Amino acid sequence: MADYYELLGVSRSASPDEIKKAYRVKARQLHPDANPDDPSAEEKFKEVARAYEVLSDSEARARYDRFGDAGVGGAAGQSDFFSGGGLGDIFDAFFGGGGGFGGSRGPAGPPRGQDLEVVADIAFEQAVFGATLPVNVRTATRCDDCNGSGAGSGTQPVSCSDCNGSGQVQRIRQSLLGQMISSQTCQRCGGFGQVVVTPCAPCGGQGRIVEEKTYQVDVPAGVDTGSTLRLTGRGAVGPRGGSAGDLYVHLRVAPHDRFERDGSDLVSRLAVSMAQASLGTSIEFETLDGTETLVVPPGTQPGRVFTLARRGVPRLQGRGRGDLRVVIDVSVPTKLSNEEATLLRQLAELRGEAVAPAEKGFFSRVKSAFS
Repeated sequence: MADYYELLGVSRSASPDEIKKAYRVKARQLHPDANPDDPSAEEKFKEVARAYEVLSDSEARARYDRFGDAGVGGAAGQSDFFSGGGLGDIFDAFFGGGGGFGGSRGPAGPPRGQDLEVVADIAFEQAVFGATLPVNVRTATRCDDCNGSGAGSGTQPVSCSDCNGSGQVQRIRQSLLGQMISSQTCQRCGGFGQVVVTPCAPCGGQGRIVEEKTYQVDVPAGVDTGSTLRLTGRGAVGPRGGSAGDLYVHLRVAPHDRFERDGSDLVSRLAVSMAQASLGTSIEFETLDGTETLVVPPGTQPGRVFTLARRGVPRLQGRGRGDLRVVIDVSVPTKLSNEEATLLRQLAELRGEAVAPAEKGFFSRVKSAFS
């Protein structure tokens, strides 16, 4: 193994502070996280750590100066050192956590409240044109008695003596590298940094109570089933003054008896008689915007589509509206009077079309022939 002083880049007369400073520089340079493309980085890092382990201890350094590796057991002890928490603990000790590469610990204080979800049923027309809807939700709201602090009347939360208001406590342990420092959430205050000595009676010191709330939600024109609206800050408030989460409103649109959606278009079916389809007609057709006159020309076939421009659904992600498509169905009468049947037979004769004879029992005989 290389000389420990050379590994750290210091002279044999270097002071403990110089050795410590040199190790910090080398550790940053050789850390595997900073050298993802160098497969040998971890081994180099371990060698530097082993060098610091020995040279930072006065007795181990003295033995190394006299006997070299033999005086400190060579590479013995490396596996024990690196098995206890991983490489990140080294950076926790020297650089304040987060691996030494920009990580930071969150500040003390009350946590943010939960996000909430609710399903709102709306009418078809409300989805097309937009609406303002009342939405009921059971949620945590700020306690008015303590104004969210959680402290009883006439009192205030006090700074936690265990963490001095930081919400975190540091744990110091000795290692071969010296003192190792780690932070964890303060058990006494739960990370708030403050302690409620006299809890508020209505909220039990939580600073919030659970109740039913009604919010007026603005639904934009053009939404559909599955659309989700986000109401920032309308979720549950956090305990003891924590900010509120968000409320997500999932929309469910009721079906319409005459219209269906096809994206931003509306589709409807219109039944006309054989005579109307053959001879043509004009029909007053009720759209969602009002009555429109629909002209059906002579000879209209079943399935023909008439388009009413800009009578569909407003586009959420763009300007304008879709169209209304009216699909024609031709109704065939199931029962005819004698006079109607006679007139149709005359029409069929004029057009040279073969139809069933008028005598009774014809279809029964045909059915029997194929049974």
